Amino acid sequence: MKSLTEYLTFNLPSKMAFVNITPQVEAIVRRSGVKEGLVLCNSMHITSSVFINDDEAGLHHDFGVWLEQLAPFNPDPNHYHHNRTGEDNADAHLKRQIMGREVVVAITNGRLDFGPWEQIFYGEFDGYRPKRVLVKVIGE
Repeated sequence: MKSLTEYLTFNLPSKMAFVNITPQVEAIVRRSGVKEGLVLCNSMHITSSVFINDDEAGLHHDFGVWLEQLAPFNPDPNHYHHNRTGEDNADAHLKRQIMGREVVVAITNGRLDFGPWEQIFYGEFDGYRPKRVLVKVIGE
């Protein structure tokens, strides 16, 4: 069995953003030489996410609006108990919980085996600092 582990690093200049990481993941799968297997992509930070969806700007805008309605940014320690620790990012933890930590995608004939329109995204909910995504490819 073959395996390859690589890390993607992001330092986004905004509090919340979505980045299509499919091309980077495809390149890692090619470098791995795996023809049949799986690739795991997971955010290594508790205020960011990796998820699969459509690469459509209107949808990404809607994600941001929806997440802000569910867990609005509010640094007031009386709003979120987590912010009583001296942090101001409780909303980012909640947004990550909603969008998820990781994805697993099948590799068939050396390529990501997606459904129609599926792409892999990194979701940032507490930006302005470096964060990593683990990409691990396993297979034959």
